Amino acid sequence: MKKISTLIKKEDVVKLKSYYGEALNDKDFSDYVSKLDVSMDVLIKYTSSIEDAVMELNNCRKCKGLKNCPNTLRGHVFKAIKDGNNLNFSYAPCSKLIREEDTYAYKKNITCFELPKEISEASFSYAYRDDKKRLPIFKYFKEFMDSYLKDKKGKGLYLSGSFGSGKTYLIAALFNELAKKGVSSALVYYPELLRSLKSSFGSDYEEKFDFIKRVPLLLLDDIGAENTTSWSRDEVLGPILQYRMEEELPTFFTSNLKIDELESVLSITNSGVEKIKAKRIVERIKQLTVSLELISKNRRN
Repeated sequence: MKKISTLIKKEDVVKLKSYYGEALNDKDFSDYVSKLDVSMDVLIKYTSSIEDAVMELNNCRKCKGLKNCPNTLRGHVFKAIKDGNNLNFSYAPCSKLIREEDTYAYKKNITCFELPKEISEASFSYAYRDDKKRLPIFKYFKEFMDSYLKDKKGKGLYLSGSFGSGKTYLIAALFNELAKKGVSSALVYYPELLRSLKSSFGSDYEEKFDFIKRVPLLLLDDIGAENTTSWSRDEVLGPILQYRMEEELPTFFTSNLKIDELESVLSITNSGVEKIKAKRIVERIKQLTVSLELISKNRRN
C-alpha cells in the first residue's frame, strides 16, 4: 500500500498527523487504536471515523436503553474492522438489540387483522386478575395449553359477555403465549374481514379465505356484530367452520351475544328468516368450542 504521504499534499499530511496526535491525547481513542494493529499511516487517514467509533462505543457503555440510544443507527455501534492492512467501518448490532429481537421474534407467528395494537401485545402478566368471574377462563386456558402443546388438539372457546370486559385481550394473551412456543395464529375482527373479502373479489380473495381456514389457531372477534347476509353466513362463515371442524383446528370466538342469541341474529338476512341455516352454523360453533361468559365492568374507560 502506498504511504499516505504520497497520496495527499504535504501540508495536508502535516495537518492530519497533528489531528491524529491531538486525538491520541484522549485515553479512549488511544486504547481503541492500540487494538487495531494497522500502520500509523492508516490510523492517521481514518482519524475522524475512528473518533466516531469511539464516541458510539462510549454511548453504549453508558446505555440507558434502546429507546434512548443516541447512536446514528439505533441499537447499533459504528466500529472499525481490520481488513488486511487497511480498515473498514460498519454498524454492528448491540447486545440489547439482539435480545430485543429474540424477545419479540414470536410476533412473526401472529397475524392481527384490524385489531388495536394493544391486542397484539396482550400478555397474561397485564391481564386483570381481580375479578373472580375470570377464573373459569384462566382455568380453561391452562387446560387448553396443556392439551394443545401435547397433541395439537383442544376445543376452542366461545367467549360472550359485556362490552369492554376484556374478552379479546384475554384470548390474544393466550395466542401470544402459544406463539412463543412456535404456534401460528390469527386474530381477526370478523365484521372487517367480511368487508375485506367482499372488496377483494377477483384479486386475493382465495388467498385470504384460505389463510383464515387453515391457520392453526383462529379468533373470530365480535361475531354477531356484522350485518348478516346469506353470503356472509353460508359462503364465508359456514365453509370456514366446516373446514376447521373437519381438520380439528381450534377456533375461538368473542361476542356480545350469547350463543343462542347469535343463532337468532344469524337467521335474519335480507332474504328473510332462515332458522335452519342459522342453526346449522351455531351447531358447528358448539362442536368447535367450549362456551363461557364474562360479564364485567368496562375496562376500556
